[in-house]
Amino acid sequence: MFVDDESSQRELVAGYFAKRGYEVAQAGSGIEALEVFKSYRAPVVCVDMKMPGMNGIELIGKLLEVESTTQIIVLTAFGTVETAVVAMRAGAFHYQTKPVDLQELTINIEKALEHYNLLREAGRTKQTLKETLGSYEILGSSPAIQKVRELINVAGPSESSVLVTGSSGSGKELIAQGIHKRSSRAEGRFVAVNCGAFPESLLESELFGHEKGAFTGADRKKIGRFELADGGTLFLDEIGEAPMTLQVKLLRALETKEIEPLGSENSVGVDFRLIAATNKNLEKAVAEKMFREDLFYRLNVIRIVAPELADRGEDIVELAQVFLERFAARSGRGEIAFSSEALQTLQAYNWPGNVRELQNMIERAVILTAGAVINAEAFMGLSASTSRQKRPTTMAEMEERHIRQALEEHNWSIGVTAEALGIHRNTLTQKVKDYQLKKDS
Repeated sequence: MFVDDESSQRELVAGYFAKRGYEVAQAGSGIEALEVFKSYRAPVVCVDMKMPGMNGIELIGKLLEVESTTQIIVLTAFGTVETAVVAMRAGAFHYQTKPVDLQELTINIEKALEHYNLLREAGRTKQTLKETLGSYEILGSSPAIQKVRELINVAGPSESSVLVTGSSGSGKELIAQGIHKRSSRAEGRFVAVNCGAFPESLLESELFGHEKGAFTGADRKKIGRFELADGGTLFLDEIGEAPMTLQVKLLRALETKEIEPLGSENSVGVDFRLIAATNKNLEKAVAEKMFREDLFYRLNVIRIVAPELADRGEDIVELAQVFLERFAARSGRGEIAFSSEALQTLQAYNWPGNVRELQNMIERAVILTAGAVINAEAFMGLSASTSRQKRPTTMAEMEERHIRQALEEHNWSIGVTAEALGIHRNTLTQKVKDYQLKKDS
C-alpha cells in the first residue's frame, strides 16, 4: 500500500509496481490509510512522512497497532538523519528519500517482504509449539522422567550443544522444547528440522538457504532454517540421517556461527543454539565411519537420554488422562472417562511406540467411542503384544533395563554411559556386576 497526499506521485509508484505483478492499494491520507488497512492488510506499506492531518510517524504507530508484522517504508523529501532515527524508532523497517528511485524501492520492498515472511513463520512456529504436549512441559513423576527434567533444568541456561537420544516416539523434541524454554533464548524462535524427511539434494538448501538461480528450480531466494533460528534454537531431529557431505558444513556452522547459502559467495553470521536428536547409536555410527567423530563430539556436549514409556510405568495413566482431556476438548466431547479395565489394559502394554503410540491410541479411542466411558474393548489391539518383553514392575527391573539400554546406546563404554546417566563410573561398574549385565555377542 502506498500512502501519499500527492496523487500524481502516489499513482506513479503504485502503477509501477502493479505492472510488475504486485497487488497495490492506495491512500491519500493517514486517516484513509487506516480505513483501507482494516480490510487490506498489506504486508508492506510505503508512507509519506509529511502529510496534512496525520503525519507519517503517527501513522506508523497506528498501523503497527492493527498488525504488528507489517513492514513500513518511510518516503520523504526531508532526508535528515534525525528524521530517519525518529522513523526507525517508531517501528519503520526502512527509510528512503524522495524523489523515489524505483529500483531502490523495489529492492527495499523485497527485503521488507522477506522480513515479513520470517515474522509470520516465526508466529506459526510458536503457535504450533503451544499445541504440543502441555506448555512445553514433560509430564510424569517416574524416576526416569524426573532425571530428564533435572537435566533439562541444568542444560537450559547453558549455551552448549545438546544431544538427545532415545527411541522413536519417546519425546525427544519435547525435551528440546523444554531446554529452549528454560534458556535465555526462550523469546526467540524454536526451529525444528527432521533431517530424515528431506532428500539429500534438498536438505542442504533447507538448512542453509539458497540464492535465486543457485540451481535448477531456484526461482527465488530462500531463507534457510539456520537463519530462521537466529537468536533462538535450532533443533535437528534424526541427525544420524544427515549425509556425510552435509556433516562437514554442519560442523563449520557450529564452530564459526556462520553459514553460506547455496549460490552465495558471502557468509552470513547466525546466532543460534543447537540441539540435535537421534534414535541411532551415534558411537557405533562413528566407529563404522558413517558419522563424523568431530561433529559427534561437538554435538555431544550435554547428553540427555529420553526413556522409553515401558520404563516409566507410573506415568502411563497420567499421560493417558491428559491426552483424553485434550482430544475430548478438541472434538467437542463432554465428560468422558476411562473404565478401570481400560486403564489396566494400558498399563499392561509394553508401548514399543512410546508416548507417540499412547497419544495416537487415546485419540483413536476418543473418536470411536460413542458413550461417556472408554472401555477396555477400545484397546483390544494392544493384546497382540504378548510376544514383546514384559514391562518391568519393580524399581530394580526398571533400573536394570534402563542401564542396559544406556550401555547398548553407548557401545558398552562404562565411562561414556556413566556420564550420560549422571552417575560415577564406579557406581555403574557395580550395577553391571549386580545385574550381571553382559554385552550380547
